[in-house]
Amino acid sequence: MIMEKIFTILKVQTQNFASLLLNTLVFIFPFFFLTFTQEYFVTNKLYLLGFGVLLLILISTIQILISKKISWQKSPFDSLIILFLTAVTLSTLFSSPNKIQALLNSSFGLVMMVFLAILYFYLSRQKGPSLSASPFKVGHYIMKVSLIILSIVTIAFYFQPFKNINLPQFLSFLKNPTFTPVGSQLDLAILLGFFTIIGIVQIIKQGRPQGIAPTRKLLIIDYCLLIINLLALFLTAYSLVKPNVGLINQTPTLIIPPFRLSWYAALEILKNPQTAIIGIGPDNFSAIFTRIKDFAYNQSPLWQINSFNVSHSAILQILTETGIFGLLAFGLLIFNVFRVIPVKMGIQSKISFIFPFIYLIICLFIFPPSLIIWFLFFVVLGLINQTTTTDVQTQNLASLPPIYIGTVVISLALIGTSGYFLGRSYASEYYFKKSIEGIAKNNLKEVYDNQRQAIVLNPYIERFRTSFAQTNLVIANNLSSKIKDKKISEQDRQTITQAIQAGIAEGKAVVTLNPQRANNWENLAVIYSNIINVAQEADVWTISAYQRAILADPQNPVYRVGLGGVYYSQNKYDDALRFFEQAVSIKPDWPNASYNYAWANFQVKNYPQAVNAMQNTLKLINQKTNKVDYEKVVKELEEFKKMLPKEEVKTDNVDKPTESNLNLPTPPTSQISPKLELQKEASPEAK
Repeated sequence: MIMEKIFTILKVQTQNFASLLLNTLVFIFPFFFLTFTQEYFVTNKLYLLGFGVLLLILISTIQILISKKISWQKSPFDSLIILFLTAVTLSTLFSSPNKIQALLNSSFGLVMMVFLAILYFYLSRQKGPSLSASPFKVGHYIMKVSLIILSIVTIAFYFQPFKNINLPQFLSFLKNPTFTPVGSQLDLAILLGFFTIIGIVQIIKQGRPQGIAPTRKLLIIDYCLLIINLLALFLTAYSLVKPNVGLINQTPTLIIPPFRLSWYAALEILKNPQTAIIGIGPDNFSAIFTRIKDFAYNQSPLWQINSFNVSHSAILQILTETGIFGLLAFGLLIFNVFRVIPVKMGIQSKISFIFPFIYLIICLFIFPPSLIIWFLFFVVLGLINQTTTTDVQTQNLASLPPIYIGTVVISLALIGTSGYFLGRSYASEYYFKKSIEGIAKNNLKEVYDNQRQAIVLNPYIERFRTSFAQTNLVIANNLSSKIKDKKISEQDRQTITQAIQAGIAEGKAVVTLNPQRANNWENLAVIYSNIINVAQEADVWTISAYQRAILADPQNPVYRVGLGGVYYSQNKYDDALRFFEQAVSIKPDWPNASYNYAWANFQVKNYPQAVNAMQNTLKLINQKTNKVDYEKVVKELEEFKKMLPKEEVKTDNVDKPTESNLNLPTPPTSQISPKLELQKEASPEAK
C-alpha cells in the first residue's frame, strides 16, 4: 500500500516535471545562446534541443519503470512525420558524402529533425489542467511573454546601448548593431512575423463581442503588445534591407542564394535516377550550387561567395537534398494538416491555427531553411495535434516482463549512447572555440592543442580539419623563417617535414570527407602552393588540386587565377596565359584577372594584347577608392607601352567603380635547400 502511494506520487511528480521541462524548453529556445562555441546562437540552440529532448525521454522511461505501463495516442500527423524522417534518413545514408556532418547540420540535418519530431510528439500529447483554457495550450502564455522579451530586446539593441561602453572581450558581440539572441536577423524577422500573426489572431478572438470588462482589458494589452511587436519587426526588416558595407560593398545584410539558381539546383538532381529519388543528401547543397552557377552569377555582387550551404527556399532545399521522396512526404504532411484543421476543429481553434500555419508554409517557400523555422513548424504541428488526438491507449507491461525490461533497457541505452555522442560533439565545438581564443592571444600552442582535441572528439567536421591544416602550415613556416642564412639542421628538417605532412594530411582528410565540395579542393591547393619552395613535387600537387577544384566549380574565376599563378611562378607563361584568359572570360569586370592576363601576355612578348589588357584593368579601377592600385597600373601601363611601336600607342583612361586586388599569385618567399622530400601519401591522388 505504501509503495503504491510512493509510486503514485513519483508518477505525478515526473509528469509535472516533464510538463515544466517541456514548457521551459519551448519558452527559452528562441533566446538561448552561449559563448562557449564558435557560433553562439544556432549551435547552442541545437544542443539545447538535443539534451532537452533526451531528458524528456529519460523522464518517460522512468515513468514506464514506475508504472509498468506504456501509453500511446494516435494522431493524423504521426505516420507522415515518420515518413518524412525516413526520407531524410535515406538521403543522409545513401547520398551525403560526409554523413556525420550531415547529421549535425543545423538547418536541415537528421539529428535536428529527429529531435524536433520528438518535441512534437511530447507537445501533441501534453496534458494538464492548466492547459485546457486555450486551444494554444502550452503556446498561449509562453508566446505572449516571449513576444514581450524578444520585441524589447530587438528595439533596445537596434539603438546599440553598449556602443560606447568598454565590455570584456567575451561580451564584445553585444556591441554588434545586428545582435539578436535568436541568431540571425532573418530568423528574428520570421519569428517576429510569426508573433505578429499570433497577436492579430488573439485580437480577433478577444474582440468578439462578449460584453465583459476583463475581455476589454485583455484586448488593450494585446493591442499594446502588437504595436511593440510591429515596431520591432519594422526595425528588423529595415536592418535586413539597408546597405551594409562588408564582404561585398553596398549589399543588403540579407545574403541568400538567388531563387533562380536554387531552382536550377533542384532541377539538376532530376538528371540522375538516384538523386531524383533521394536527393544529393543533407549538408551537400554547396556541391550542387557550384555546378549550376552561371555567367550571370559572376556578374552579380554575390560573385565573391563561392557557394551557399542552403537554398533560397526551404521547399527547394527539401527537393534538392532529399529528392522527390522527401518532397512528396513533406507535401502529404502539409496537405493532411489543411485537411484536419477544417474537419476536426471548432471555429476558435481554426482561427488560432490556420493563419500561423499558412504563414510558416509561406516562409518555407520563400526563405532558406533554418532551425528557427523548423522549430516553429513542429511546435505549431504539436499544438494543432493537441486538439485532434484520439483516446489514450495503454498497455500494461507487468504481465510481460521481457518486454517491460527490454523497453526500459533499450530506452536507457539509446539515451546514454545519444547523450555520449552529442556530448562529444558539443565538447569538440567548445575546444574549437578555445583554439580561436588562442589565435586572439597569439598563443600558437593553445591553438594547436585545442584544435587537435576538437578533431579527436569529432573528426568529421570539415572546418575543424581545415583550420588544423592551416595551423600546421603556420608552424612549419615559423620554423623555416627562423633558419634564414644558417644551414638547416637535420632535426629542423625533420620537424618542418612533420608539420607540413600533418597539414597536408588534414587537407586531404577534408577532401576525403566531401570530395564534391570545391572549397575543400581549393584549401588543399592553397596548402600545396604554400610549400612549393620547400617541398619537392608541391607544384605538381598544387596544379592537380586546383584542377579538381575547377572541375567542381567550373564558373569560379578565382581558381583559374590561382592555377595560372602557379604556372606563372614556374615561368610557364603559355599555360598561365590560358588560365588567366579563361578567368577574364568568366569574370570580365574583375581587375585582378585582367591584370594577371596583361602580365602573362607581356611575358610571352604579346605586347599589344598586354597593353590592351592593362588598359582594361585601368578602366575597372576606381581612382578615388583604389588610388594605390590605380597609380600602380598607370605606371606599369606606361612601361608596357614602351614596348609598342609609336603608332600603336593608345590612351584610354575611364573610371569604373569596382574592387581590385592587383597581384600575381606567387608562392611564399621562404625557401629550404635542398627541398624537403615528402612521403608519397602527400600527393592529392594518394589514398
